[in-house]
Amino acid sequence: MEKMMMIFLQLPPRFLFFTGKGGVGKTSIACATAIQLAEAGKRVLLVSTDPASNVGQVFGVDIGNRVTPIPAVPRLSALEIDPEAAASAYRERLVGPVRGVLPDDVVKGIEESLSGACTTEIAAFDEFTALLTNVALTADYEHIIFDTAPTGHTIRLLQLPGAWSGFLEAGKGDASCLGPLAGLEKQRTQYKAAVEALADPLQTRLVLVARAQQATLREVARTHEELAAIGLKQQHLVINGILPHIEAATDPLAAAIHEREQTALKNIPATLTALPCDHVELKPFNLVGLDALRQLLTDLPPQAPVAVDSPIELDEPGVADLIDGIAADGHGLVMLMGKGGVGKTTLAAAIAVELAHRGLPVHLTTSDPAAHLTDTLDSSLDNLTVSRIDPHAETERYRQHVLETKGAQLDAEGRALLEEDLRSPCTEEIAVFQAFSRIIREAGKKFVVMDTAPTGHTLLLLDATGAYHREVTRQMGKTGMHFTTPMMQLQDPKQTKVLIVTLAETTPVLEAANLQADLRRAGIEPWAWIINTSVAAASAKSPLLRQRAANELREISAVANQHADRYAVVPLLKEEPIGADRLRALIHPQT
Repeated sequence: MEKMMMIFLQLPPRFLFFTGKGGVGKTSIACATAIQLAEAGKRVLLVSTDPASNVGQVFGVDIGNRVTPIPAVPRLSALEIDPEAAASAYRERLVGPVRGVLPDDVVKGIEESLSGACTTEIAAFDEFTALLTNVALTADYEHIIFDTAPTGHTIRLLQLPGAWSGFLEAGKGDASCLGPLAGLEKQRTQYKAAVEALADPLQTRLVLVARAQQATLREVARTHEELAAIGLKQQHLVINGILPHIEAATDPLAAAIHEREQTALKNIPATLTALPCDHVELKPFNLVGLDALRQLLTDLPPQAPVAVDSPIELDEPGVADLIDGIAADGHGLVMLMGKGGVGKTTLAAAIAVELAHRGLPVHLTTSDPAAHLTDTLDSSLDNLTVSRIDPHAETERYRQHVLETKGAQLDAEGRALLEEDLRSPCTEEIAVFQAFSRIIREAGKKFVVMDTAPTGHTLLLLDATGAYHREVTRQMGKTGMHFTTPMMQLQDPKQTKVLIVTLAETTPVLEAANLQADLRRAGIEPWAWIINTSVAAASAKSPLLRQRAANELREISAVANQHADRYAVVPLLKEEPIGADRLRALIHPQT
């Protein structure tokens, strides 16, 4: 029996970039690709720029920020660029010269403006740009594989003309993502060459990694369009972790998952249908070690035996236990936070429905573009009101306001830089948060359940750059009047409970831990974690799902013992939790 050749591996160019949301399996697929090319006789360098990189763990080798041969795979070497270390060094290059020269509060503001995801990504891009452009550094390798590609936003920033430093020094910025670029002027020529290499289909192929879930596929379609619009058109799609058909016959839960995935695949966004596409089946084992990785991109029967003979019986606290603690206060803000694809919107709706069912007044507010939840949860439920904030409309309103105020006196170049900064993901989060802020004041009298929340970085920006909190503090502080800003309310545990949502998988848990650290730096202490769609909590009977359940136990233990003061586990359900009855079933799963 021979291995099936994936389409994205046919006639591979020199550079292969893998991109996708956390938890979709891009690191595993990048590692498996590197092994396959190396074992085909090619000299390969695998580079990770993922802040939650576990490439070293996958291979069982301590890699770090240096080129390290993988002993068990001849011709394969790996490098883990530490984005946080790169960002820290990058910040110090910019802030160091002004520390002790400028007032401390100004220096602190600069540091915070350089604290977030944009700085980290650009600093990492600064590190691996040399791998794209410096032939001497990479002459020994026929293929260079990147785990985690830069976003379209970062690439657009690097495509713009120079004068970043002058733009900022002239006081035109106060910008969320232009700040990180202030120190890049000297590398502008190198960056131009790197962007050209990314856009050259003879040199570079971008592999979009997704799961067979409608929300995830919609997100990948947006990524595809954004990258194609800036010239990166040589794209392939890999849909990872598809449950094999054979499992559906063994278990009602497996059958429901299989049907849900097949429906998502049949309804794939039209913009993705023209891309070359590979399907990768869900494996029963953890993708750690060479034997596991060699099996990932094949249709061969798994060599590793399934060791779990009976369903996992998991006795962990459920969301109902958390809601008991929330309901005791009678009112307040409940804010769900987490990376895309972990189920924040569904959990926000479920918590709102349960609180309303207990006779408590609730306002559920969401910016989720999937309107089926708001369609289901209109005025038909007692004690519950639902509002949907349109992110596009709010962002456009915010953009126009900034352009009409800060942008009014800018020259053409300065305006172009400001307009690009306003395309940042941070802009949408700030705009949506301002819309949420109009609703938050209701939490003094009722429950306000808030989805989708801004990230910790955006909250830092709101606080440090004076978007609202600092401005109000400055104005109201002079009057002696009592006042509360949205940021102050989020920082007050008596008024706000932040729930971090994650999955029982390595990368989502690492990303949630990073989010928690960001929140703490913003003065916000998360109240609880929710581990969503857990196979281990679902008493699955399928052999493959039983093994997956066993693999989750380590991550559940990490949340319980290392990260969270309190937590809950939500089982993977047979039916999509749409509608009030199914949402309450999520809170009170059948035992």
